[in-house]
Amino acid sequence: MKQLVLDIAPTPTPTLDNFVPGRNSELVGALGALANNAGNERFIYLWGAAGSGRSHLLRAVIDIARRHGRHTAWFDANAVAFEAADDALSAVDDVHLLGADAQIALFNLHNCIRSGSGALIASGNAAPAQLALRADLVTRLASGLVYQVHGLNDEEKWAALRRHAVARGFQLSPEVAGYLLRHARRDMPSLLALLDALDSYSLETKRAITVPLLRELLNA
Repeated sequence: MKQLVLDIAPTPTPTLDNFVPGRNSELVGALGALANNAGNERFIYLWGAAGSGRSHLLRAVIDIARRHGRHTAWFDANAVAFEAADDALSAVDDVHLLGADAQIALFNLHNCIRSGSGALIASGNAAPAQLALRADLVTRLASGLVYQVHGLNDEEKWAALRRHAVARGFQLSPEVAGYLLRHARRDMPSLLALLDALDSYSLETKRAITVPLLRELLNA
């Protein structure tokens, strides 16, 4: 994406509000409860294909918890240690990429949290039973709530873009929406941010929102 678009629509901060739920409404509700320390479940595992929004959701949960004053910890496949207070909300992204030592460390972290008052949210690219990880770690990951993160299909994305456009006061044509879906990053936060940029660019240039205007914005 070109510099003008980056200036107008920087990558949005991941939040639960800017995640379009689609078929994931129950999941988003469970994550909101976990982030706000409002539920009984302390262990959640998410799985889904690349681009489905797994990392977005983990970062959103951590941000909410941090803003509420909770201890938090973030780990990914590059982590060399998994150390966190037993009352912290810890997030571990891309568990399917963890090496042998990291798997042991995550197993120990899970046990530490279970004996304390913290919580753990983890994500991977497959359901626990399909992960090529230690059997005892797989058992731990499967012991709490397990959700598949369903990516949005094009029809759901188009509907979300249309609603967003109406909220901003303009009608989004099928031609512009189709061009967006074919030529822009396909995750919803980026698509919505680009739609905001297109609206702003339209107002600045006093031109209607059309495919040529969008193409101009993307190629500026």
